[in-house]
Amino acid sequence: SHEKICRYIASESNAVVVSVGYRLAPEHKYPAAYEDCLHATIHFMNNIEHYGVDPANVIVCGDSAGGNLAAAVSQTLAGRSDLPKLRAQILIYPGLQALDFNLPSYQQNRGVPLLFRERAAFYLLQYLNGDASNLEEVLEGSHVPPDMRLKFRKWVCPD
Repeated sequence: SHEKICRYIASESNAVVVSVGYRLAPEHKYPAAYEDCLHATIHFMNNIEHYGVDPANVIVCGDSAGGNLAAAVSQTLAGRSDLPKLRAQILIYPGLQALDFNLPSYQQNRGVPLLFRERAAFYLLQYLNGDASNLEEVLEGSHVPPDMRLKFRKWVCPD
């Protein structure tokens, strides 16, 4: 689905672009997609000289669920001393938090196509366990225990 944009980025930036085709939910639940992206990135970085890429210029990028995966891969690789350091991550409308679907951004954009608030929560549940039967509870925020909500309030709150 992203071949055209990847080709465009590669030609306009004179860069090597590697697009990872990862397993999709609900058939393949978490952590399948993450593991696919992580293993592909590690393989690329372990064989970087084969591709003629400067190890100091590796960037991971993703949009939507791919943005979530790019962020997760970046965090995982940040502590690895056996691989080159990533230069950057580019996250395009990434799905990064699922603690609170009632934050202002979700409320303000709840009816904006293509990813309505309810659909975002539905896809998150599909990604995690393939079961969206508790969608309403997630939208209400009752899927997060009160102690966890307090712990993360500094970073995830309407203020």
